[in-house]
Amino acid sequence: MKRKTGIFANLSSDPAQPALHMIKDAGFETVASDNSTVDTVCKLKNECDKIGLELTFLHAPYYVTQPFYIHTNEFWRGDLTYIPLYEATISTIDAAAESGVGTMMMHVSGGWDAPPVTDIGLSHFDRVVEYAMKRGVRIGFENLRNVGNLAAILERYERIENVGYCYDCGHEHCYTQGVRFLDLFGKKTFCTHMHDNWGLDKVDPLKDADYHLLPFDGDIDYQAIIDLMDKYGYAGPLTLEVGWGGRYREAMTQEEFYREAHARMQRIADMTKEP
Repeated sequence: MKRKTGIFANLSSDPAQPALHMIKDAGFETVASDNSTVDTVCKLKNECDKIGLELTFLHAPYYVTQPFYIHTNEFWRGDLTYIPLYEATISTIDAAAESGVGTMMMHVSGGWDAPPVTDIGLSHFDRVVEYAMKRGVRIGFENLRNVGNLAAILERYERIENVGYCYDCGHEHCYTQGVRFLDLFGKKTFCTHMHDNWGLDKVDPLKDADYHLLPFDGDIDYQAIIDLMDKYGYAGPLTLEVGWGGRYREAMTQEEFYREAHARMQRIADMTKEP
């Protein structure tokens, strides 16, 4: 099956920033965003519509820094510390609803020492899911280091149509080698994060080896991933979660980066086997 290729397009203040035109000119068909306010997302959606890009999903924040640093892990604890992040998540749902994007994804936990599943934590996620249902927004929960938290969430809401899964191939490769998430949740995949790395660090297995490289700069087996997507019927876009920064900013211009990024994503998209 033919899948569209996409990339994250972050909008700071100007909805007509040249990057969107570069993305379109490079050949991408879709974009995703980690903006979470109604006004900003609506401006981005309008600009995408004008130039023929499809804004497919939003990435809810997994931390906030005000009134202090609060991480998604706080959702699992039995106090009210999580509230500012919960409110930012609700804002993302509102942005997805008001803009017409209709889909967002969010983290369930993070770090090697993520909190265990708790009843109070599940009740906090219940509030998010219930609000998303009222607003007609789909939520895809993403795989990170902790398989159990994600499995508990997706099992809890398995009969709710607007709750599904966000597949991150880089996280799977460097955090949970040996776990094929598409075999577990492939039929409920709403969206994807595509990028590359070299797997679990061979010297320090607790090192964060989530490098977010362009595809084929690491050693992920993309053919195996596409085969599983074909098997479980995922027909949505392949969305690259790599930005023009670091080594890529040093090696090429922003325009060159988007052209190279699209060429590599198209190479992955072309791996699909026609029925």
